[in-house]
Amino acid sequence: MQIFGVDIGGSGIKGAPVDLDRGELAQERHKVLTPHPATPEGVAGCVAEVIGAFSWKGPVGVTFPGVVTGGVTRSAANVDKAWVGTDAAALLSRELDGLPVAVLNDADAAGVAEMTYGAGRGRGGTVILLTLGTGIGSALFTDGQLVPNSELGHLELKGHDAETRASVKAKEDGELTWERWAHRLQKYLAHVEMLFSPDLFILGGGVSRKPEKFLPLIQGIRAEIVPAKLQNDAGIVGAAMAARDLARRAG
Repeated sequence: MQIFGVDIGGSGIKGAPVDLDRGELAQERHKVLTPHPATPEGVAGCVAEVIGAFSWKGPVGVTFPGVVTGGVTRSAANVDKAWVGTDAAALLSRELDGLPVAVLNDADAAGVAEMTYGAGRGRGGTVILLTLGTGIGSALFTDGQLVPNSELGHLELKGHDAETRASVKAKEDGELTWERWAHRLQKYLAHVEMLFSPDLFILGGGVSRKPEKFLPLIQGIRAEIVPAKLQNDAGIVGAAMAARDLARRAG
């Protein structure tokens, strides 16, 4: 079964048809830059451009970098504030000529994909996936069940949103060495561990392609720490899973 997934990020919007029997992209993904400002209308147009590259006519799953409830976006940390309170599912469906659209938090999508096909498959207990990129997204699971919209990247760390200290963007903006960035990430993981006592951390986002650069530098964390297996495709796969579920509910 193939379903289309789109992952909206702070810097790029990417998507592809997904083979949900295998949990991987069925074709090479298409990516466009996130518009600035990243208004609802501007982003919706870019989503349509990504899907149009494949002439897709079917259910679509779309991730969003913020809290999503019932298809409505409730926060907007790395996109335009006009998203707050927007019925994103309805907006995107209109932009896509009426195609059914499922919208969910980007890290939740990545987490569901990793728990189904990747590093979290078959794992019980408390599992936390963290997507490290423009910000820090999180997906929290207890015995395989998702607790949606956890948004742990916005925990306070040294008086700031944690993602402003330990995201990949913070590393790049501050021109931090891997050692200095790993030290910040370690402090963040220790804070999350104190609050939730997870059995497993899964670290995703583009940086998961380079675990040897930073994972050996992280010390003193009790929980097991592993890189995401689906790497930066996890959000697309999870979005497609949400679209499949939407189609099934619709009959």
